[in-house]
Order: sequence, then C-alpha cells, then structure tokens
Amino acid sequence: MNFANKISTFRILSVPFFIASLIYYHHPEREYLRFLALGIFMLGVISDAVDGYIARKAKQISKAGLVLDPLGDKLLLISAFICLTLLREFPLRFPIWVLFIVISRDAIIMLGAVVIYMVKQDIDIHPTKWGKLTTTFQMCSVIIVLLQSPRMVAQFFWWLAVVFTVISGMDYIRKGFRILYALDNSGARNNH
Repeated sequence: MNFANKISTFRILSVPFFIASLIYYHHPEREYLRFLALGIFMLGVISDAVDGYIARKAKQISKAGLVLDPLGDKLLLISAFICLTLLREFPLRFPIWVLFIVISRDAIIMLGAVVIYMVKQDIDIHPTKWGKLTTTFQMCSVIIVLLQSPRMVAQFFWWLAVVFTVISGMDYIRKGFRILYALDNSGARNNH
C-alpha cells in the first residue's frame, strides 16, 4: 500500500471517532467535543488534499487509491451531513432537504456505477470539476455548521453546496448514459 493510500485509509478510520464526538456532544458542558469533531473533520479535509497531491506528484495513482480516496470523502461527508441534520444538540443544523439531496446524488451515482460495471465489466472512476466543486462546498458547509456560524452564512454555503451537488449529479448521470449508449451502439454494430 502506497503512502497516498495510507492517508486515505487513515481518513476512513477517523470517521467513527468523528461520529462519536458528535453523538456525545452536549451544549454547553461538552463543547470541547464539537471542536474535536471540527478538528477531525479538518484533518480529513487536509488529508484529502495531501493524498491527492502525493498520488499525482509521486505517480502513486493506483486502483485501490481510486476507490479509497472517494470512499474516505463520502464516509466523512455523509456521516457529517447525517449527524448535523439529525442531532438536536446543535442549534444550527442542516435542513432535512439538504441531507436528502446530498444522499440522493451519491446513491444515484453509486447505482449508476454498479449498472455500468455490470454492463461493461469495468469502470473508470475519475472526479469531474463539478464533483470537486461539490466536495469543496459540502466540506465548507459542514465546517460552517460545526462552527455554529450565523444562520445566514450557513444558508449561503449550504445553498451553494446544494446547487453544485445537483449540477454534478446531473453531469454524472449524463456521462453514465453516454457510456451506456456507446456500449449499446457498439453491441448493436457487432451483431450486424
């Protein structure tokens, strides 16, 4: 396992500690747990940037890394959105519709990836610019909510996250249909 993959694995292993610090948080007597959660999340954000940089610079891009890196991001982000929507200890929380949009996009992408893999027997996972913007604004939204920033600031960031989540979801769906359409056409040509 190369160094970049070890960083991604570390990010995955940090998720239960992140969730636990949010679950056991109580305002105001356990305020330190909110800051612990923020620290773990920030470490995850930094490690995401670092492992991508190392993988590109040291040419350590691997099949395992193409799965571990987005898996680490998704686990950290989805757990953050779920906890920061459902845990009532936080005065400022994500509305349920934001959680629904974030989870729906990821579920559709996962389902599409499974369908493409079943049909093509191969899958090429590469983030798009829209996917990267989505991840960036989702991470910013989580940080803003963990900081319990003013509601208007938080709403601005989670609306941006939602807009990019929808755009990137539509972009991935379009690309998925293009792949399936190309496979269908090549299969039809081969049968004639």
